Amino acid sequence: MPTLTEVVERFTMSTQQTLKIDGIIPIIPTPFDEEERIDWDALSRLLDFACKIEVCAVCLPAYASEFYKLSDAERRQIIANAVELVDGRLPVIAQANAGSAVHAAELSQFAQDAGATAVSVATPRLFAVTEKDLLRYFDRILTAIDVPLVIQDFNPGGPTISTSFITELHRQHPHFRWVKLEETLMATQVRAILDATSGDVGVIEGWGGMYVLELVAAGICGVMPSLSMADLLARTFRLAKGGRLQEAYEVFTGALPQILFSLQNMELYHHAEKRLLAARGIINASFVRDPSRDLDPLDAAHIDFLNANIMALLDRLKLPRCPSSLDVVETARQCREPEGQSKSAARRAGPS
Repeated sequence: MPTLTEVVERFTMSTQQTLKIDGIIPIIPTPFDEEERIDWDALSRLLDFACKIEVCAVCLPAYASEFYKLSDAERRQIIANAVELVDGRLPVIAQANAGSAVHAAELSQFAQDAGATAVSVATPRLFAVTEKDLLRYFDRILTAIDVPLVIQDFNPGGPTISTSFITELHRQHPHFRWVKLEETLMATQVRAILDATSGDVGVIEGWGGMYVLELVAAGICGVMPSLSMADLLARTFRLAKGGRLQEAYEVFTGALPQILFSLQNMELYHHAEKRLLAARGIINASFVRDPSRDLDPLDAAHIDFLNANIMALLDRLKLPRCPSSLDVVETARQCREPEGQSKSAARRAGPS
């Protein structure tokens, strides 16, 4: 793989695409080998897969990429390599979460210099802060970059950022362009944000796309779901946006049980996501970096049952399990221990 310096020199801002969000932006998981090292060949395959399906951008390394288990150097390398591997086929949104404004601004500036089309930063929620504090936090980030910013906000302990906060930050920094929200009953908030900003700040739904059917009507511009079901969510989004709600419902209800089960716990999600990508033949291993949740045999069996139903749904819709341009890889390492594999690696991959 090229060095960071080589990638940054090759991809300047002149190569960056204009980003229009109108559909699905999958989160790319971080693939690991049995020693928990990043599997760069598998990352290339994941990005190739994303480029073959109907999505409008990719995002990494986010929560669904296990970013919180990555070193700063690994996060930078993932962003730089992703920009090179995608090679202009899709916009790359670089996630630059950090607890401090200084760190987030540095990561965001690095992502911009590496060729990312946009940057996404999660609202720091480790401890309670006021919206005045958050304005100062995001002001520092937006001052450091020229590419568009997505703000992700997930606050299970209280309200997410307000419409007035979004309006004021966009007034100060017009390149704050989107907010990604992950909460229930947000249709009213979606409409309020669009009205208050005259549509200049778009709303993206997170949380696996769980509420996509109602929120398309409310005016969301896109969804950030898992990569493994991005093609199904893209079909759902397009059908719903085209007014074919019943058809969208029939696709979506086939995917919803897997979304609901996996999002009970973030570490459970990583296992479910990687096992489905392995079942589809896109990657050949489903290792999750420690610390991770021990996968109970009952949970593993239920994940595989749900994933089998996803595969059947893909077949019914005539969507390829793995695009023909990608060779289907062996999936033996998905959920069983090959000869010579350590017990700890087998646990991380999940029992059969």
